[in-house]
Amino acid sequence: MDHRKHLIDGGAAGGAGVRWYRDRAFRQAFFGRYLPGIAIANLVWELAQLPLFTLWTEASRGFIAYAVFHCTVGDVLIAASALLLAMCLAAPLGFPERGLVRVAVVATLVAVAYTALSEWLNTQVRASWTYAPSMPVVPILNVGLAPLAQWLVLPPAVVAAAFRSRQGSFLASR
Repeated sequence: MDHRKHLIDGGAAGGAGVRWYRDRAFRQAFFGRYLPGIAIANLVWELAQLPLFTLWTEASRGFIAYAVFHCTVGDVLIAASALLLAMCLAAPLGFPERGLVRVAVVATLVAVAYTALSEWLNTQVRASWTYAPSMPVVPILNVGLAPLAQWLVLPPAVVAAAFRSRQGSFLASR
């Protein structure tokens, strides 16, 4: 077997020489654990932070349900995009045994930066939504603390959970 081919495709079971985008185990973890995990975590966060928005007291139940669904789907898209961009920028060969923390940090920074911009645009420029008086606001950015905290907490936690098996390493089947 040509050694270079083995490094490119890693053989049938994957391996340390496989690029993440060609690795079946990565795809299984991304689609099977990361996306469902980040969706559930964001749904719970969205529900918990509802009282920090005026929507909570001013909108109908139907519109609140729509907003929670809409925001959760948006959160999943942000999380998936942030992680895939982080993988492109920071994942070394051998991920996640190597580079897991670096990828989680880059994904988190991307998601926080996007969220800060989105919150600012939607509250300050477009006035698409407003914060309730109970929402703590980051002074210089003039954006809510809860949405920023969401992206500081959830991506690293879900990345760590999704890309580690019960034994502490990436997919024991690798």
